[in-house]
Amino acid sequence: MIGRLVGASVLTIGLTLAAIPAAAAPTDPAPGTVVDAVELDRSMWIPGAASATKVTYWTTGPLDQPALSSGAVFMPSGTPPPDGWPVVSWAHGTLGIADHCAPTISGQYGRSYLAHWLSEGYAVVATDYVGLGTPGVHPYLDGKSAAHSVTDMVRAGRAVEPSLSPSWVALGQSQGGHAAMVTAARATTYAPELDFRGAVATGTPANLEVLAPLVGPEFPQLPFTGTTVFISFILAGLRAARPDLDINGYLSDVGREAVDAAESECYVDLAPQLEDVSIGDLVVREVDDPAMLAALDDMLAVPVSGYDRPVFLGHGMTDFMVPAPLALILAADLAINRQPVTFWRYPGGHLETQLAALPDAAAFVRGLFDCPPGEYTCLPSPQS
Repeated sequence: MIGRLVGASVLTIGLTLAAIPAAAAPTDPAPGTVVDAVELDRSMWIPGAASATKVTYWTTGPLDQPALSSGAVFMPSGTPPPDGWPVVSWAHGTLGIADHCAPTISGQYGRSYLAHWLSEGYAVVATDYVGLGTPGVHPYLDGKSAAHSVTDMVRAGRAVEPSLSPSWVALGQSQGGHAAMVTAARATTYAPELDFRGAVATGTPANLEVLAPLVGPEFPQLPFTGTTVFISFILAGLRAARPDLDINGYLSDVGREAVDAAESECYVDLAPQLEDVSIGDLVVREVDDPAMLAALDDMLAVPVSGYDRPVFLGHGMTDFMVPAPLALILAADLAINRQPVTFWRYPGGHLETQLAALPDAAAFVRGLFDCPPGEYTCLPSPQS
């Protein structure tokens, strides 16, 4: 399989990622250019995969600067269709921002869920995101960076596996739902040579930037799961990407310890440590600086316009990790702006929604691929 790499798209000359210093980056590397490709450890393969390749590739990170990402390409069994295997680009949920949290290192892929997509005849490409297993700190919930990683994973996957079709959809849960939504608003402009069909996003964190001006030492403990951990991840990523904002100047001693720990510990390890720490405990002053608020808005905001392909947006009405009212506001804003987005409600919580939505999402994606390449008039219309 590795012998089929397209030579013009591959820069590797035997270097491994660990051996690539920042100074070695090309002046203007094309997004999706492959740096390295090796067989993924077989213990991490999705059930039913005929092959799995770990790929390191160039993408566009914070401040639109070139950055490295990694990810995996999982191939279904059998003979590809005449136009190639249709592609699902998977955006994973929150695992952490430390390198060892990356799916290609930790093996945390939600394998039974992705196995369903393989079984339906889709190739699955799954990004780790910028800074997860690659140089730098992962910019958690930086929507544009994540969208670029998701899109460029398709480009990189097609360089490694020429049997992949240019037709693709974005699929994401939680942090990945956020990434899938931003991807859907940017994909056709960012990668016009690909045939983007649409997106599925479940458990999407939205409207977090609206809460930012309220954050201060008096901000109360919220009755939700993992909130302080998520904020610590956001601040750690922003601190690395925007040193000009002096994130440490906002943080208490507790806050600095939490944000430092966020850079080295995965969610499952950090959550128990911060269980009794409120958002207010993290800071010593209000987050009211215009530059800080603008940076958070640029990172966190889910677009409410600009969608030119159908989007499936699903959310659990008893979600205590990403509260449902935030998703309802997003759905209302999208409807007001007449965006091609279908909002699906489910009775369960955050983690349950992904599986609860699977039958509906699978039918939706099948509809996206019913149109021939380059034809979009037959794509599914939004439902109420």
